[in-house]
Amino acid sequence: MLYILTALKPEAQAFVDRYKLNKSEYGNFTIFTGSNIKVIVSGLGVNNAKLATTAIIKKFKPENDDIFLNIGICGANKEYKIGQLLEIGSIIYNDNKYIINSNFPNIITCKDSEVYEDNGNIVDMESFGFYSATKDIKNRYMYKVVSDHFEPSKVTKDKTKSLIFNVIEEVMKKVKV
Repeated sequence: MLYILTALKPEAQAFVDRYKLNKSEYGNFTIFTGSNIKVIVSGLGVNNAKLATTAIIKKFKPENDDIFLNIGICGANKEYKIGQLLEIGSIIYNDNKYIINSNFPNIITCKDSEVYEDNGNIVDMESFGFYSATKDIKNRYMYKVVSDHFEPSKVTKDKTKSLIFNVIEEVMKKVKV
């Protein structure tokens, strides 16, 4: 089974459209389900990402070979192209560094609010929540798609969905689903 955490509904909607997933509710969260895929929408922020990831773990009790994936948009400096897929290896949160996958080169800085100035290479608001909830999961991955160069107000729902939809096949090959 592939378990996917997205922060935003448009990020999840890309998977819903691609795989024709069915919608259900679990507590405060929306879950989209297919035969071998479950997508949960957390909402913004570290705490929401941790709560949603923990909820899906408790509800479905994953097997040892199941895969957990956090995918979503991120802000990045101009060395990264809009739409570029990034494999995240480490997270910086509150000045501490956490390794999620030592095979991946990119470091993301997790912030508690939107970032409007280039004070880091890659930035999101949920990565540490996913990381902390999946510490005991063997197969966990984090992929981010560059949505903006620290101009979050320019990111629309349609653009978000399109950015994720455009990388689904590549991500699925990388996580070997």
